[in-house]
Amino acid sequence: MKAYAPGSPERAELKARLASMAQVRTHIPLVIGGKEVKSGDTAKAVMPHDHAHVLADWQKASAENVTQAIEAAAAAHREWSRWRGRTARPSS
Repeated sequence: MKAYAPGSPERAELKARLASMAQVRTHIPLVIGGKEVKSGDTAKAVMPHDHAHVLADWQKASAENVTQAIEAAAAAHREWSRWRGRTARPSS
């Protein structure tokens, strides 16, 4: 178990990793039915403690995207519900 105490190597490693991640601005797509979808309408995800620092641009969902996601979820549910009782159970 790591303590991340002040001055510990674990804390130094964590701080270095967070600093390197802060230098990368990423894109967060919508994922509907397992596919990445771009709505064309984006917003920014910022650091909680530094709102001027943008970490990512994310896609906002339109009403059409929400409908697509509901339809994809319903289709997945139909498929998954057929699996019921067919999974192998671990032996005791």
